[in-house]
Formats: sequence, C-alpha cells, structure tokens
Amino acid sequence: MGRVLVACEFSGVVRRAFAARGHDAWSCDLLPSEDRSNKHIVGDARDYLNEGWDLLAVFHPPCTRLCNSGVRWLSKPPAGKSAHQIQSELQDAADLFSAFWNAPVPRIAVENPIMHRHAKALIRNYRAPAQTIQPWQFGHGETKATCLWLKGLPKLVPTKIVAGREQRVFRMPPGPDRWKERSRTFTGIAEAMADQWGRPLELDLVPMGVAQW
Repeated sequence: MGRVLVACEFSGVVRRAFAARGHDAWSCDLLPSEDRSNKHIVGDARDYLNEGWDLLAVFHPPCTRLCNSGVRWLSKPPAGKSAHQIQSELQDAADLFSAFWNAPVPRIAVENPIMHRHAKALIRNYRAPAQTIQPWQFGHGETKATCLWLKGLPKLVPTKIVAGREQRVFRMPPGPDRWKERSRTFTGIAEAMADQWGRPLELDLVPMGVAQW
C-alpha cells in the first residue's frame, strides 16, 4: 500500500476513498476537515510535499485566475480590484499549480478547469491535461467538466455512465455554502480514483506506457 497526500481538500471525500482501500491517506487544506479526521493537516500543502508520498492528488486549488472563464478580468478587473492585484493573484495561482505539478512525487494528479493561455505560460514544465471527465461518467447525473493533469498515472476509465445532465451546482443560488458544494469531489469519481490509481501503489509500480515527464 502507499502513502497518499490529497491536497486542497477539506471534505475528506478522496482521502476516505483511498483509506478504505488500505492506503495511508492524508488530506491537507488551509481549513480544518469537515469530518474532523486525525489524518488531516491544516496548513499549506506545499510545506509537506517532501514527506515521501507515493501519490499526490490535488483537488480544487484556487483557480479563479487560471480558468478560461475568468480571463476577461485580466483586461478589465472586477470592481474593487486593480490590474496589479489581478496579475499578482494570477502569478500566485500559477506558482501554486507549478509547485504541485513539479513536486518530488512519482505519481501526481492535479484537477483544474480549462486554463487560459496566460496561465499556461506561467506554469513551469506545463503540459496539456491528460483528460477531461464528467460526473455522469461515474454515476452522478450532472455536468461539470473537470480537467486532470496526470503524471505517472493512467487516465481514469468511466465506471458508470448514467442519464441526466443537470448543472446542479452551477445553478445553485448564491449563498454562504455554495463555494463548498462547488469544491466537493463527487464520490463516484473519488471511488474510481482510489480503485484505479491505488492499484499501482499496491505493487509499488508506475503503470507501463504512462508518461514520466
């Protein structure tokens, strides 16, 4: 079994999926864990990347300045923000992604929406995402396109394609908990990751034919 760090996760969904299969799985976030687990680290995940992990899975890192949907703010900052602030936030987000993508871990998965070209140019050793997945491919009748950047890991294979293409989270009314729902990994996706990415850890192998960038 392997040591797994799930970064930028406070829900514990992915951590619990790996732990249920016998892995030494930890989550890390600036917020405390919702399930009050003693396998959760409150802090900046970048401070723990050199702890001998076998797999680093990063979910829902701050992406407002990286994602394609927010590129318009680079030329016309939103109310209350200056152009300098926006550029600084973009650089910070790119630095965070770079730290995870270039971490000293043999198997890495980083989740993020589709990026704009300015973000890509700032990320060290940038590579295109390996795949884009949807919740409806893993048992949830919803749409939420998610890109996965993978290193030393195979692409996820859909486990349960279902009918229904509802944008539930996107259509939720504004509220104090909306951001939490948007940053929560679907359980079907977490189970698929633990099953498919956890198998190589059991054998201490990087799958044949997987890119070793």
